[in-house]
Amino acid sequence: MSEHRSILHVDMDAFFASVEQYDRPELAGQPVVVGGAGGRGVVAAASYEARRFGVHSAMPMREALKRCAHLVVVRPRMKRYSEVSRQVFEVFREFTDQVEGLSLDEAFLDVTGSQALFGSAEQMAREIKARIRARTGLTASVGVSHNKLLAKLASEMQKPDGLMLIRPEDVTATLDPMPVRRLFGIGPKTA
Repeated sequence: MSEHRSILHVDMDAFFASVEQYDRPELAGQPVVVGGAGGRGVVAAASYEARRFGVHSAMPMREALKRCAHLVVVRPRMKRYSEVSRQVFEVFREFTDQVEGLSLDEAFLDVTGSQALFGSAEQMAREIKARIRARTGLTASVGVSHNKLLAKLASEMQKPDGLMLIRPEDVTATLDPMPVRRLFGIGPKTA
């Protein structure tokens, strides 16, 4: 067995917006944001179609509507998102009890001890993605590495519906060309 841990970072793609697009098929392919309407509203989630217009979460709704006049604004349904999140986390627990939830739509999974049962971390990542899609109709991006920092970075590199593996021997080649601010927790001042 390798001396390295096997960590997955699973991040649902545009979670709230994707749930809305799945539940309401007429919204599929549309620029959708979930959030508060009105002058003081804020974008909680933006579909990938909305992101093409520069719309992103935490943006004032007024600014989002300026960037995309045909934006579809949907009020949040937290009960529904929690329900879908429970289904997703059930999938995680089928592979390991070492699940560290970061939010409704994101978690670290330590699958080091699960490999004898389920195969490599990469094989588990593929199966987790498949089970999530089969049960919820949604996509997830998964990063696989030997620590949390690199697993999270990897999941962000292949969005949406991606799977990225950063092996110990690939760390330097992967990180060297990147700006330091891509690392989790590094803001503009530290960079």
